[in-house]
This record gives sequence, C-alpha cells and structure tokens, in this order.
Amino acid sequence: MANKPHMNLIFIGHVDHGKSTTVGRILVDTGSINEQVLKKLKERAAETGLEGQFLAYTMDELKEEQQRGVTIDLSHKKFETQKFYFTIIDAPGHRDFIKNMITGVSQADAAVLVCEAVAGVEPQTKEHIFLARTLGIRQMIVAINKMDRVEYKKESFEKVKKDVTDIMKGIGIDTSKVPFIPIASLPGEGVTKKSDKLSWYTGPCLLEAMDALNAPESLVGLPLRLPIQDVFTITGIGAVPVGRVETGKITVGDNLIFKPANLQGEVKSIEMHHEDMKEAVAGDNIGFSVKNVGKTDIRRGDVAGHTDKPPTVVEDFTAQIVVLNHPTVIAKGYTPVFHAHTAQVACTVSDILEKKDPRTGQTLEKNPAYLKTGDVAVIKCIPLKPMVLETQKEYPPLGRFAIRDMGQTVAAGMVIAITPKVQ
Repeated sequence: MANKPHMNLIFIGHVDHGKSTTVGRILVDTGSINEQVLKKLKERAAETGLEGQFLAYTMDELKEEQQRGVTIDLSHKKFETQKFYFTIIDAPGHRDFIKNMITGVSQADAAVLVCEAVAGVEPQTKEHIFLARTLGIRQMIVAINKMDRVEYKKESFEKVKKDVTDIMKGIGIDTSKVPFIPIASLPGEGVTKKSDKLSWYTGPCLLEAMDALNAPESLVGLPLRLPIQDVFTITGIGAVPVGRVETGKITVGDNLIFKPANLQGEVKSIEMHHEDMKEAVAGDNIGFSVKNVGKTDIRRGDVAGHTDKPPTVVEDFTAQIVVLNHPTVIAKGYTPVFHAHTAQVACTVSDILEKKDPRTGQTLEKNPAYLKTGDVAVIKCIPLKPMVLETQKEYPPLGRFAIRDMGQTVAAGMVIAITPKVQ
C-alpha cells in the first residue's frame, strides 16, 4: 500500500444520475485501469450499442470479480492521487446501495453525492444525504452531473445547487464547507481537469476537490475490532475470514477472540490485495487465517478482537435515530432488522425515551407514544439474538446502523449506550 493517507470514498445519489460513469471517468483519466481492460470494456459497450457506457462498466467488472470469489477486494477499487490512496466504493442501484451502505458505507470517510442537472433532486438523493449524515460521514462533495445535457448553463447548476443546499441545511450540514462542482462525466468535463465549457465556474474540478478532503482520523490506537464479512475456504490454508480492520491492528501471532461465537485462536497469516502481510491496521481490507477456527465456526456479523480487550456482546442498547421513511409509525414493540457493521439482527424497540429537535438537539417530548418519518429520537432496543455493538463515541464504525423493514431503509442511527451481556 502507498505511504499516503488512506481515504475510503463512497459515491452516492439517485439511480441513473451517473455515479458509475463518474467513477469510471476518474479511473480511466488517472490511468488506474490498464489498456487491456479498457479495450475489453469498450468492446462490451459497443456490442450493446451503448459506446458511452464503457465507463460505467469499470465498476461492473468488480461485481464479476466478487462472484468469482476474489476475496479481499470485495466492492472496492483503489487508485492514487498526489495526496491520497483512495478506495472507491461505488453504489450502483438502490438495493445494492443499501447493502453497501450498511456493510460498507459506515466505513467511508467521505462521500461524493452525484446529482444530475436535468432531473435534479429525486427521492434517493434525499435519502442518501440523510443516511450519509446519520452514518457518520462528515465530509461531502456534491457533483452536479450531466451538464452537457443542459448546455453547460450556469442557471441549471445554480437551481440544483440551491435544492441540494436546502436539504443539507435542513439536517444541520454546514454547506459552506461542501464544494458544489459542475461536471459532465460522459464527455469528461470538469471531472479530472478544468473545463472550457464551464468557464463561468472558478472552483476546483472533482479530482482536485477530492484531494482537498481532510485525511481521516486514524483509528489505529484503539483496540482491535474486525467485523467478519465472509468466510472462505482456501486450499492449503483452510478457513479464511475476510473483513475490514475497523479499529486497531492485527499481527501474525496475535491471540484473537471472535464474538458472539466465543471462539479463540492464533493468527497464522494475513493477506491484503493478494499479498502476504505481517500486520494490518485500521482501514485495511484483509483475509486472515486463525489456528483452530473452521469455516462453520464463525460467520458474517461476528467481530474479532484481542483476547485482552474482546468485542462487546450487548444485552440491550440505547441509540439516537432519525426516521427516514416509514409508511406508518414506530411504536414500542416494533421489531425490524438492524444492520450494523456486517451484522443483521432483528431488535425490538423496548422504549422510546425522547423525541429531539433535529437542528438543535434539544428535547421536544419525553416518552412519546410513537415516531413518524422525519422524527429524531432516542430509543432503547433489545437484540433477539447475540450481537456485537459498541458506542459510536468509543468505536465509531461499530456504533452506527441502519434499520430495514419492508424492503427499505426506515431509519438510521448511532449507539449512545450499551449494557454488556454476561457471557
């Protein structure tokens, strides 16, 4: 890995607003995709009669890699700029996005919101802004795409900029710190270099804005927390759990404990991007093997830590949530599925403690009877099966979650207090 700060960047926004094409344009223009692969992508796009689509295919290649069982890279694509070593997570469609968001986006350090100039703000534009905010993303860039379709007019850009700004201000985002950048990803205007067609715009191009992001705070100093994304069997090695080191570091020879599985073992090997390593640190996506741990012993959602500072299995937890989109109301006894790190566990809302003002954080009502879309509240929950959680304050990546029900994300939030389970 490069000796540069590592930045996980997620591309979000409504379906078909050009997220994949924007990512493709960046990867192609920065030479992060070799000529052979590029040729293959262009041929595949030509076969479908969509020559311009080859840019979007750059991330689709990745999906094929996943299906073939390339274990370590998962949904990540890496490239470097002068300042950063970037891992890009593309969020293609609504369903995929939510899956990536909960298992992956809570690990993103920054987000690029892609919103097209023609259609402007659409439902997922709004939902993704809310989710990114609630799941702890504090740095955002807004790329207003498809400027070629509105003849590069400043008025079209300003209208979308105002609509997005209004949504962001409504949930307390300081928009003075958010760069709004006009781009046209397909022809390549304003993405990796300034564009003559956008001469009225004097700010940075998208790539420059990405390089101007603040390096993420290192979580290496915290105890190890490594949520398991999957477990593979590799010939000659045996069971290989795969996941991202969220906090701390892991070294060959370390004694680990997996919770809630309650299994212990010694780390035999570590691999990242198909290279053996002696040590991996927070931010690294790795595969590793552990003595005495078989493929069926642990599963997705388990969390590895060191035996002297094991991950916390919770009896219950208190959380602050924002209700994003619920068709009726949330009341005591409601039992949806909570997606936190790589775990998916049904939890019962045992208490609604208070409703808050989303802008000021002040208490509006104690012990309300129910919550509806738009409400911010503090709730108490009980997992229906053993689950590892930590407070957002102590271990940010393990304290964030989304709540799913009826095939959609109904709420998102963060853990503010936990009652550890006696095991």
